Amino acid sequence: MTQAVDCAYSVEGDGPPLILVHGIGAARDTWRFLMPHLTQHFTVVSYDLRGHGASPCPDLPFGLEELVADLEHVREQVGCETCHIAGHSLGGMIGPAYARAFPDRVLSLGILSTAAFRTEDDSQKVWAVVHAMEEKGVPNVLETLIDRWYTDDFIARHRDIVDRRLKQVVETDPEVFLNVFRIYAGTEMSPWLHEVTAPSLVLTGEMDGGCNPRLNQQIHNALPNSELVILPDYKHSILLEAGDVVAQNMISFVRSLH
Repeated sequence: MTQAVDCAYSVEGDGPPLILVHGIGAARDTWRFLMPHLTQHFTVVSYDLRGHGASPCPDLPFGLEELVADLEHVREQVGCETCHIAGHSLGGMIGPAYARAFPDRVLSLGILSTAAFRTEDDSQKVWAVVHAMEEKGVPNVLETLIDRWYTDDFIARHRDIVDRRLKQVVETDPEVFLNVFRIYAGTEMSPWLHEVTAPSLVLTGEMDGGCNPRLNQQIHNALPNSELVILPDYKHSILLEAGDVVAQNMISFVRSLH
């Protein structure tokens, strides 16, 4: 049995339970721009992945299976029998993997800015970033990712938010960061996505290079019960750049299920 970690988590709001799963080198505060909207409709549970934020990290390495076990442990601690789950980037892989392992627990999925059905070229590009970070160090490669994450306009107007995100990555243990980046690069959901029956919102930014509409269209096509939303002009960091837009799409999707 995979050993779960006691991840740090927060509970806010009122309504059906919604558990939020962040991505690589982030923490639960990455959802802060969605919270004012989501907490009006859900009891929102946000948590830090193992080795991120305030959560401990046991022995390295760990894989997707351990991250799924951590999510189940959070659910148990919160005490909800069933819940909505939404994840961004790596979190968008943890959510479906959890729904596959625990189908009776999941009311719906939000699959935000993630990737599946990568071509060989897609895979080479994401692994190139991992290898560059292994060789040069995470901080030395990080600046090259800003343009992949944010639009030029957002970088110009909200450099403080961008810098806070970069600082968060740099302060994450580099071995943990590279471990989760390898999970993100090496996970391929295409062989089993068709088994995930939970109603799913598949959402990404039009200009997201690594989690682009082409891949998300294939994710949508593979899922038995999903809706696809492409947000015009946005890149990868939609939670920080367009939190209100993402939240409204999540709320509308869950409402449409009733």
